[in-house]
Amino acid sequence: MDSIDLEVLKAADAWIDAGQPCELVTVIQTWGSSPRPVGATMAIRADGRVVGSVSGGCIEDDLIDRVRTVGILRTAPELVTYGISAEEAFRFGLPCGGTIRLAIEPLTQKSRIKELLQRLAQHELVARQLDLESGNVKLVAAAPTDALAIDCGMLTTVHGPRWRLLIVGAGQLSQFLAQIATALDYHVTICDPREEYRSGWQIDGVDVVHTMPDDLVLQMQPDSRTAVVALTHDPKLDDLALMEALKSDAFYVGAIGSRVNNARRRERLKEFDVSDVQLQRLHGPIGIYIGSKTPAEIAISILAELTAVRNGVVVPKAMDVAHAKQAIESTGAREANSGPSCKLTESMSWQL
Repeated sequence: MDSIDLEVLKAADAWIDAGQPCELVTVIQTWGSSPRPVGATMAIRADGRVVGSVSGGCIEDDLIDRVRTVGILRTAPELVTYGISAEEAFRFGLPCGGTIRLAIEPLTQKSRIKELLQRLAQHELVARQLDLESGNVKLVAAAPTDALAIDCGMLTTVHGPRWRLLIVGAGQLSQFLAQIATALDYHVTICDPREEYRSGWQIDGVDVVHTMPDDLVLQMQPDSRTAVVALTHDPKLDDLALMEALKSDAFYVGAIGSRVNNARRRERLKEFDVSDVQLQRLHGPIGIYIGSKTPAEIAISILAELTAVRNGVVVPKAMDVAHAKQAIESTGAREANSGPSCKLTESMSWQL
């Protein structure tokens, strides 16, 4: 769940508490091109105020106009389709004749929005099951592979907590990584027990803690929506955090450092009873090879790999830092042996 959809639920909860009629609109199906993905939500109030989006503006305008004209009269959920004809597609701004199907649900206390928010605050992954005939709602635990579905008159939507990123180390690279990750809607936590590194931090929305990294990993209990990245170059800090993270359900665990240092790190982690299977989950040298030089570019490299893993994309070996560096060295050696030439140099000196 992104921050926009979370704000939709919070707004709906506040309107319900205030006794203001409102509806929850959810994208449940699309055909062709669509401005918003399946699962996108919007809350609309009786006076036409909206939070969130289901189309980027055009369909929202129609929904707002209808609410302002006739009010909120639904007493049960209704499925509505926009963009069936080419004329409607043009009218509602759906490109290439796209079609979008919405579930519009009148909200009351029995909608269990407040309980859903409470469970999300506890970092639970929740499936909300809506009976399309009665409007009754059940909340059950969801699996990471669950997705929006309609079956036998039941609409199931999956609501998860925000993605989390724990960064070990409060150096300059961490600042760029935290800024970009925050823009990608991660809940970012910086952990560094060294006061001299923490004193200059001024990034809004980022939690900065001074406890030992391994203690914080245990406290956070990383799940399938959590990433852990170690950036201190200090084994006393990085290794302990990695040890606990690799034993958790974190979807991504990575560490900065050269190939030599990462090989040594893996040997050290084995001494902490980290298994070979768990070590295979460690990304290091961290990031993908994009010729990064500056801390900002390195942060992009790291988040590119993290995003690929999050989305289930296998990064080609040629873009893996270790393999890319080995290929560069092999090319340089061949060129050196073949006589004077334009030598290919490596730019990612930060991983040496």
